[in-house]
Amino acid sequence: MSELKKRLLSILESPKHNTEEKLEKVCHLLDQEISYFNWTGFYFKNGDKDELKLGPYVGAPTDHTIIPYGKGICGQVAVSNETFVVPDVNEESNYLSCSIDTKAEIVVPIFKDGKNIGQIDIDSHTIDPFTQEDRELLEWLCNEVSKIL
Repeated sequence: MSELKKRLLSILESPKHNTEEKLEKVCHLLDQEISYFNWTGFYFKNGDKDELKLGPYVGAPTDHTIIPYGKGICGQVAVSNETFVVPDVNEESNYLSCSIDTKAEIVVPIFKDGKNIGQIDIDSHTIDPFTQEDRELLEWLCNEVSKIL
């Protein structure tokens, strides 16, 4: 197991912090360790509504604190239940711009008891930075995160 995975697991398994604090620490660690992760945050299903609500994040403030299902990349993942990698946001017609600096995005759903309950959203200021290794790491992370929710 990679060093980064071990460090992420130690955050998630820490008895000292509540869930919100753990998720914030996860965002900080990813932000520090992966240079092209320029905005890292979680969105979660907002109660019974077909919308996402912003959770812990690291990066520039965003106006997108609520995202309706189907809108933007995050909203699409809430509907499709599949990881969505956008190498160049300028090529994506249903993109919600958080920052003029964002060039690429990856969104990975979080499942609990078979239901899509949220996601991790990463923006990058670099075109096409995300690797298969990044995708696998984030999918693994979302599986681990679901265990503490």
